[in-house]
Amino acid sequence: MKRISIMFLISLLAVSCSSKRKIVTKKKGSKQKTEQVSKPTETDRTTTSETPSKPTSHLNATEAYIANFSAIATEEMRKYKIPASITLAQGILESGSGKGRLAVKANNHFGIKCHGWTGQKIYHDDDASQECFRKYKHAESSFEDHSTFLTSRGRYSKLFQLKEDDYKGWAKGLRAAGYATDRKYPEKLISLIERYQLYKFDDMVLGKEKSISNNQNNVSITHAVVKGDTLYSLSKTYNTTVDKLKSLNNLANNELSIGQILIVK
Repeated sequence: MKRISIMFLISLLAVSCSSKRKIVTKKKGSKQKTEQVSKPTETDRTTTSETPSKPTSHLNATEAYIANFSAIATEEMRKYKIPASITLAQGILESGSGKGRLAVKANNHFGIKCHGWTGQKIYHDDDASQECFRKYKHAESSFEDHSTFLTSRGRYSKLFQLKEDDYKGWAKGLRAAGYATDRKYPEKLISLIERYQLYKFDDMVLGKEKSISNNQNNVSITHAVVKGDTLYSLSKTYNTTVDKLKSLNNLANNELSIGQILIVK
């Protein structure tokens, strides 16, 4: 009888152990399945809800350059009678839309070499190795020096006999006067001016806005915010007020972010 009882207990223990092993196996299998399904779901959730999306500008590099420097180019046209379209096209071409080494490292947007320059200098490979180029503290100084460069040298004097909106004549005249060695320099400038309608800035200075197509009658000038910009500095650059800038852009405070596009006029 005792032997039967012992055998019975052993059988029960065996069944119990077997059952427990099966349950553990199922749990492990269940866990593995749960982990395989839940991990991607959690990753997707984190990506969509917790990772902030970065604002992107609809402007390409050249359009951003135009937005950034068009006001300076038009002001230079008012002071020196150099077409704003030519100034912008040269800046775009010479600086790689502001991305070239001379523009980034030296604020030199027009590839002007030293030529007796007493200010800071930078050396850069151009027609020859390590040529000397002018270096400026601010991009605005480069635009000002570009105007002075053209107006102070006799070889460019014929250009100022052209009409102020004759961008084609200016493009060809610059090449003829020796500003650039590239034979296609005039065609490149003209192509940029017509592709981006830079001539509209000449029209604005000359009071010919009405000649622009109907969908551009109300021309807005925009500015892409760069490091160091403030509403106050922009108000001085564009001859306006901080309050006007805030009103045009529906700004609640004076905070700006790099790459932000502002309407300035």
